[in-house]
Amino acid sequence: MRRLKTLAHVVLSLLGLSIGAHASADDIHPAKPVSFELQVQPIMAARGCSTGPCHGKQRGQNGFQLSLLGFDSEFDYAALTMNARGRRVFPAAPDQSLLLLKATGQAPHGGGQRFAVDSEEYRILRDWIVGGLPRRLPDEPSLTAVTASPTEQFMKPSETLQLQVTAHYSDGSSQDVTRMAMFQSNESAIVAVDDDGLIEAGPIPGEASIMARYMNVIATCNVAIPLAGEVPDEFYANLPRNNFVDDLVWQKLKSLGITPSEPIDDAKFARRVYIDIIGTLPSPDEVRDFLADQSTDKRQQLIDRLLERPEYAEHWANKWVDLLRPNPYRVGIKAVLNYDHWIRDSFRKNKPYDQFVRELIAAQGSTWHNGAATLFRDRRSPDEITTLVTQLFLGIRLECAKCHHHVFEKWSQEDFYSFAAYFSRVGYKGTGLSPPISGGEEIVMTAKKGSVSHPLTGEVLEPRPLFGETGPIDPESDPREALAAWVTSKENNYFSQVMVNRIWADLMGRGLVVPVDDLRATNPPSNGPLLEAIANDFRDKNFNIKEVLRTITSSYVYALSSEPTERNVADTQNYSRHYRQRLRAEVMLDAVADITGIPNSFSAMPSGSRAKEIWTHRVDSLFLDTFGRPDPNQDPPCERQEDATVTQALHMMNASELHSRVSSDKGRAAKLAASDSTPEQIVEELYLLVYARFPDSDEREFGKKLFDEATDQASRKRATEDLLWALLNTPEFLFKD
Repeated sequence: MRRLKTLAHVVLSLLGLSIGAHASADDIHPAKPVSFELQVQPIMAARGCSTGPCHGKQRGQNGFQLSLLGFDSEFDYAALTMNARGRRVFPAAPDQSLLLLKATGQAPHGGGQRFAVDSEEYRILRDWIVGGLPRRLPDEPSLTAVTASPTEQFMKPSETLQLQVTAHYSDGSSQDVTRMAMFQSNESAIVAVDDDGLIEAGPIPGEASIMARYMNVIATCNVAIPLAGEVPDEFYANLPRNNFVDDLVWQKLKSLGITPSEPIDDAKFARRVYIDIIGTLPSPDEVRDFLADQSTDKRQQLIDRLLERPEYAEHWANKWVDLLRPNPYRVGIKAVLNYDHWIRDSFRKNKPYDQFVRELIAAQGSTWHNGAATLFRDRRSPDEITTLVTQLFLGIRLECAKCHHHVFEKWSQEDFYSFAAYFSRVGYKGTGLSPPISGGEEIVMTAKKGSVSHPLTGEVLEPRPLFGETGPIDPESDPREALAAWVTSKENNYFSQVMVNRIWADLMGRGLVVPVDDLRATNPPSNGPLLEAIANDFRDKNFNIKEVLRTITSSYVYALSSEPTERNVADTQNYSRHYRQRLRAEVMLDAVADITGIPNSFSAMPSGSRAKEIWTHRVDSLFLDTFGRPDPNQDPPCERQEDATVTQALHMMNASELHSRVSSDKGRAAKLAASDSTPEQIVEELYLLVYARFPDSDEREFGKKLFDEATDQASRKRATEDLLWALLNTPEFLFKD
């Protein structure tokens, strides 16, 4: 509460004259010293003044601009004390300052009342004004850390909990700053938090991370709401464990009271693992052989065989071209061809991932001879390269820190531009870019000089990593070499974790962190110990991508059914069941080619090329566009449209190209109809082709009825086509289950 203003009457007598005056306690007792950075700016952020919707947006609000969430103290101090001739603060009559009148609603204010006259915020701001608007106090400490208590908590539905935020300073002191902190939940439907830090659990079991921000320093509290009801400990102890993945998933499910689904059968496992490792469906003969195999370790043998097949390289390289490959109309067709070849060749050689990344970050030479150098032909300024490298190889989305302090992380503008300084000496020789042609050769090299400056202070920044050290940089060497060594270091957890998170998301239907390349404290993994364990295993096996695939696909968890149980139906992030995914566009189109027996045909590609072999998204394909391949005009890294759409369903039912493949006289349906196969055998073959399994008795009977009226070759062909078309239009074909 604000101090009561006790009035005193002072009488002065001079030469028989009496003069009276009133004074308040505020005038008698001096205001407490107030720190601008430690007290004033946090109020402006906590009460919404310096946030994006208000004065913190790019051009401010109604002529008054503050830095976003107080990231630039010098700018904010000038805005409050000097801009508009200092009219926002009035030391001679502090209560008449616009800063206080508007925030308390005593003067018209578009943002409404932000705090009351008798509040602690009012007292602090008034004391700062009365004290002469100091920029800094003598011996003022600096903020060193912020902690939240508790950091982890299990809660029951509708239960509440008050979060406490503590600031720690360089002089060893600490202070409760809960009232001046900002709070946000990443899953407000599961766990909500109000402006005062009061956490309330919702009715739905699940997990959420509560972010507490004070002065651009963040602390988190992770909250879990277990499923009601008891599950005996023996249940989890008796679950099968093929490797450490299973153990860590079972531990997490146990903590939440969730039970896993049943395992899948061999046929479904074969289809799933073929799609995941090599991006193709198993042939009918491969399904028959696998199902007939009586070996107890036949699943592991299948995984090992698939990892050695050449299709592995094309499938996994196709995933990386989305992240790396630029528009050929911008950087040149030959440069993109070479880049595409370099990426694919790296996967064909099973190049260790750390070597792959080092060769990219420090790439030099001709874009016509070293495909990796095309990265720097596309991204030409240090800031452009920085955002790509940090997002792809560290899982740190640093784009925000380019203009201001990162909203959800600790990264500052100085962090961003110090990192960008590693690319300050990237030099070029050649014709440069001239879109939409850009056909010339370009040489990427190390320039003799180059620098990066802080956009606000103008200070020239030395290269510095986001954390840790890269060691001294030889003035004669390329700074990128030191950076590449730091990024790929075995001590850099971000490097290994973001890669295994990508792989996990591809295989399991959801990343341990979502989005897969956004690793930060305010976006925690759904199973932190599991992410750390897989990343450490990846590192210990010399960054061999195949070994990560082997570990995950060999786990018991990988082979769980997608059918939910009563105790996991609401689980969407703890892998108690398999999360179905629509087939990747290229995988689906190649599957259509294999099933129908009609090869693909693409412009600028050899006859019979697979969809996953296409060297640019500029190659025309209505099918691939419909099923979510990236826009060819989009800059990498590109995100795909993974959701199923009405357009996709209509395409499968009506596309003339698909119809011509199914009904072609040279296609699979025509050959089966013309063969000596019985209707039962044709039905079985089609089910094996499309679903990689045998039809059940009802499906056999239904398929046989389609042929009952087939009295000649034409009607037999028509029945075969109808069944094939119907199977291709079912979720069982379109989704990886």
